[in-house]
Amino acid sequence: MPIAANGCRLRTSRFSEQGRIYLLTAVTHQRQPVFADWRLGRLLVDQLRCADEGAAISSMACVVMPDHLHWLIELKHGTLAELMCRIKSRSSRSINLLRGDQGRVWQRGYYDRALRRDEDIKGAARYIVMNPLRAGLVRRVGDYPLWDAIWV
Repeated sequence: MPIAANGCRLRTSRFSEQGRIYLLTAVTHQRQPVFADWRLGRLLVDQLRCADEGAAISSMACVVMPDHLHWLIELKHGTLAELMCRIKSRSSRSINLLRGDQGRVWQRGYYDRALRRDEDIKGAARYIVMNPLRAGLVRRVGDYPLWDAIWV
């Protein structure tokens, strides 16, 4: 299992900076298209909104693709690890309850990238919400139900 060992090494030096904007990506277990069922995707979106309603983050943009999530946030309190653990565990619980299942929903870990202070945040948000269009899932972004951005 060299992949897991390498992934653990990457996480040991992870740093969460309050006030920083991050692009987060989480992938479903074995890249299964869990969120092709939009009802399950709405459960994840509900968890993202709950996190935004708390004081820990400010959500700027997100898109739930069939097998992964992209989420642009500003971290206000806590750590990225705490945030992602909470989102993944609560969404897994909701999804498994609806499916009548107990299986894994998410791959271990997640990807994060801190945006530089001079980066175009709206450009990053546009890139995120355009994912369904680039993947050929819809002809217009507005036709895809599992995305959001604060500028719209």
